[in-house]
Amino acid sequence: MVCSYVNTGMDRTEKLKLRNMTVAAVAIAAALTMTACSSSETETPKTTTKTPTATVEPTSVALPSAADFNALLVKGLDESVPVAERANLVEGAEADPELMNQVAAAAKAANATVEILDPVIDTGSDTASASLNIIVNGQPLGQGAQASFVYSDGVWKLSKTTACAILPVANLTSPACA
Repeated sequence: MVCSYVNTGMDRTEKLKLRNMTVAAVAIAAALTMTACSSSETETPKTTTKTPTATVEPTSVALPSAADFNALLVKGLDESVPVAERANLVEGAEADPELMNQVAAAAKAANATVEILDPVIDTGSDTASASLNIIVNGQPLGQGAQASFVYSDGVWKLSKTTACAILPVANLTSPACA
């Protein structure tokens, strides 16, 4: 049987573009799942082990939905909301409250959107995780990357680990992540 498909240079270019976009998305997803923050205090190394869900102590407060977290993200990027109020939505942001304006400006300049996806998973001890999608200038960059959230001071917040992992994507740094 003779195959009538001919691989043209245009097809190869499109494949290379798709490959490059895939590599970029995987790199961003990897960055979001790695711990990119450390504190100035000495910490003992943490190891991750799988434990059965039956042994995880459930979160003591109501777990928000993805829609609830998305509303918090919109509020966090809204420059009309006072910085102190937006900083309360990110763990550790009080160490660099001006960062909230920088992140909002970078997101606006890059036409970036972030969407938290269902399901939101109770990871115990007033923490949660969910997948997220990042779109920059209409291009998906980090589909299904993981984000973590903490319940602190009566508010669900984007974890410092996740926030600090996202900063390099926007070419930003912060003393809060040092």
